[in-house]
Amino acid sequence: MSKKKTNPIEDKTLYNIAEFNRGQASKIIRKISEEDETALVLKHGKPLAVVISIDKYNRLLGRGTDLKDI
Repeated sequence: MSKKKTNPIEDKTLYNIAEFNRGQASKIIRKISEEDETALVLKHGKPLAVVISIDKYNRLLGRGTDLKDI
C-alpha cells in the first residue's frame, strides 16, 4: 500500500508576501511567535518561505533536527 502524501500547506497559516511589503511584518511575526505557529509566506499563490516561532525552532533543535538539511 502506498503512503498518502500530505499537503504541506494544509493546516498552516498563509500570508501573502504583499502583506509583509505593506508594513505588516512586525504584526505577523508577533502573531506567529505568540501563537507558536508555523506559517507559509506565498508569492503568486506559491509557497516561498516558512516562518516559525523561536520556541518551535528550539524544539526542533532539541529533537536533534539538523536544520542545515532542511
